[in-house]
Amino acid sequence: MTSESEPPAAAAARPAPQTPPQVRLAGVVVALQGLVGVVFGVVLLVRGLGAGAGVRFVLGETGYFVLIGVACVAIGVGLLRGRRWARSPAIVVELLLLPVVYSLLGPSKQIVWGIVVGAVVIATFLLLISERSREWALDLHDRSTR
Repeated sequence: MTSESEPPAAAAARPAPQTPPQVRLAGVVVALQGLVGVVFGVVLLVRGLGAGAGVRFVLGETGYFVLIGVACVAIGVGLLRGRRWARSPAIVVELLLLPVVYSLLGPSKQIVWGIVVGAVVIATFLLLISERSREWALDLHDRSTR
């Protein structure tokens, strides 16, 4: 039976393919990266207000990190719940973290942190672009069984 002739009720009754473990693992990592961003924002707020810096500058920088962190947590939760929409933003997050890795390795000369963060970013990126993750995101498994 082709997908065009299948009634919508039958399509809805068919079980959805399970979220691959690599996508769930990537979801955990992306959510943790988001939590790190939120904590970093709060630390910036506390240190900035204690240093006597301008309140609006401190609030702006804090707001930026908290907003980005909350977005990453939402993306990670989306991956954990098996939401296909979350894969592309998660890939973008990992790509945007590559300059952070470069900064840690190069200008900051924090080699150990750079290696650790780089390994996490690259591993998460590879989980997200794996063949199984791609098939899941494109719903190819479900289409092949019709």
